[in-house]
Amino acid sequence: MSEKSEIIFMQVRLVRLASEEWNTSIQKAAALFDRYNIFKFIEDCYGVFHMEGDAAVFDEIKTLLKNKGVDVNAAVIG
Repeated sequence: MSEKSEIIFMQVRLVRLASEEWNTSIQKAAALFDRYNIFKFIEDCYGVFHMEGDAAVFDEIKTLLKNKGVDVNAAVIG
């Protein structure tokens, strides 16, 4: 599998994890990832992220969103 394919696979897994944790649809979670450049963040940090589990990467995503002032509950509902 190419690195690009691995990055996409990781992005998909993390969107799914987000939708489950935030109790929202995959579409809404993906829209939030897109709005706040989380897909690019995953791609840019893949060199480190591929050595961590999805839960650890998701924690990084939640920290990034919090640091950007994003209220995830309001963002996925709206």
